[in-house]
Amino acid sequence: VQLQASGGGLVQAGDSLRLSCAASGRSFSSVRMGWFRQAPGAEREFVASLIWGTGNTNFADSVKGRFTISGDKSKNMLYLQMNSLKPEDTATYLCAAAVRSGSYNYWGQGTLVTVSS
Repeated sequence: VQLQASGGGLVQAGDSLRLSCAASGRSFSSVRMGWFRQAPGAEREFVASLIWGTGNTNFADSVKGRFTISGDKSKNMLYLQMNSLKPEDTATYLCAAAVRSGSYNYWGQGTLVTVSS
């Protein structure tokens, strides 16, 4: 199973970006996918998640109201729409997938988002 995140880049504060995550692999199927981020020198932190079966989403408090998570399970695609970006959103964003409830099983390499002030 491979997860490939894309869509990162250098933007200014207040701008928007849309990240994509493509999942591939034989018989890949997940129950939940999510986005995490890791800033230089910091620990990885949760950003958002989506449960395929219910459509339920969850967001970190720091991104609520600014970020939206969506996806297309039939295409194994996950998206993160990021609006009103702030310099503190600067990080490498990684997507992850869980094949059952509990911990995430698969992780992508990430895409770098840099927000200048």
